[in-house]
Amino acid sequence: MEKLIPFSSIDLARITNHRSGELKFGEKMAVVPKGTASIEDFLTHSSVRYVLFGVPEDIGVRANFGRPGACSAWESAIKSIANIQFNKFCKGNELLVLGQLDVAEEMTEAESLNYHNIADRKKFNDLVVKIDKEVAHIISIIVKAGKIPIIIGGGHNNSYGNIKGTALAKGKPVNAINFDAHSDFRILEGRHSGNGFSYAFEEGFLNKYFIFGLHENYTSKKVLSKIKKIHARVRYNTYDEIAIRKYKTFETELETAHDFIKNEPYGIEIDLDAIPNIASSAMTISGFSVEQLRQFVHLFGKNQNASYLHICEGAPDLGEEKNNHLIGKLIGYLITDFMKANDPMIGIISNMDVDFSEVKSTSIK
Repeated sequence: MEKLIPFSSIDLARITNHRSGELKFGEKMAVVPKGTASIEDFLTHSSVRYVLFGVPEDIGVRANFGRPGACSAWESAIKSIANIQFNKFCKGNELLVLGQLDVAEEMTEAESLNYHNIADRKKFNDLVVKIDKEVAHIISIIVKAGKIPIIIGGGHNNSYGNIKGTALAKGKPVNAINFDAHSDFRILEGRHSGNGFSYAFEEGFLNKYFIFGLHENYTSKKVLSKIKKIHARVRYNTYDEIAIRKYKTFETELETAHDFIKNEPYGIEIDLDAIPNIASSAMTISGFSVEQLRQFVHLFGKNQNASYLHICEGAPDLGEEKNNHLIGKLIGYLITDFMKANDPMIGIISNMDVDFSEVKSTSIK
């Protein structure tokens, strides 16, 4: 883990707002002690269930012609998470803050590149590949240690490293459910944020893949044609058919997607550009509500085959200056929703036990 910048107890104390009579996550979350000889061994023997890991980059986004800014989500999120109340509903001591990937060198190099230049585009792709290797390595170590990674991006290019690392640790291809306005299943034209899943699929790390809530206006005919040919392994629904034309219901589609991927280990991928007015590289004004996203995380987090949670593409630097903390706060909600759902002490359920009737219809915002 040479490229890991560990998070320390001093770092936690610095970002936790201590208040008399209150207990915050930042006072109870674990870190890897300074001087630990083997992080792998420490994770294996630690009593924590979840490991928090940040990838503060937007190189994959830049390589995909997107607006930079996703690199700022990690800092915003960790400050928010540290100040969540520790209480009977969610325990901060179940979470270990591993740290962040050191991408300073790659980010500096990316600053000088222009994606309109073909030669520079190749350099962008090469930088993403370097990050892929590091992310996959760290995720594989976390999963091999018997822990569940919670990854905060960064761009959606990191889906590839998450899937590969989990598959290597499990010794077999894994499934993925992606809450996203876009498929990220574009052609293999060099690595970027728009083809993490297609590369993982082609290289044998991704078995079954479901895209939840595609936006019809922003999915190419070529991608749709490709998915149609591999329908047995890759499926989707669209936001438009659920929320606009109402051919399908949100509740039924949750069940359909869950049935498709539930029988094998799977990753939960969340792209915040699917939520209206959330600052991101591909910000939208139409999409599912925050409440529906939280229900999604809760329901897919319940299954004990849920092997990781990845939240990406949020870009506080692109938001309103006075409210740029809100993306970090949203990420904090999603993480605790996942932990509450996945906690075996709250109720271990089998793949057949997810009760989708508990999901109430909410208004589409």
